[in-house]
Amino acid sequence: MQDTILAIAGRPGLFRLLTRGTGRIIVESLDETKHRFPASPRDRITSLNDVSMYTDADDVPLMDIFQNIANTLDKKSSPLNHKTASPDELRDFMAMALPDYDRDRVHLSDMKKLLQWYNILIAAGYTTFADKE
Repeated sequence: MQDTILAIAGRPGLFRLLTRGTGRIIVESLDETKHRFPASPRDRITSLNDVSMYTDADDVPLMDIFQNIANTLDKKSSPLNHKTASPDELRDFMAMALPDYDRDRVHLSDMKKLLQWYNILIAAGYTTFADKE
């Protein structure tokens, strides 16, 4: 799951990698439309496996943070909406997801994106994010 879920700059939501071609990939949106389209390197594609968040110590992979949230919320979506949540609600959510996050380098926009992506993944049926070690 970690290598196939993608974020594409300039496009809302998350995407699942379907296949790779010469100079492009075919992706499918994780929302209910399941829209498929080709994406090229100029689209600035990022695998969620490559994303991490700042903490007071080392950076923590995004998948580990998603797993913390899923464990805390019993693998259900968050009751918060990323568009309407107050800054205090977002900070509380972030403290629950990653208690030692760097309060200077993790911005409200990062917290909104984390909340949005988590809810998208749960709605798409993903409930296990990090391998159990």
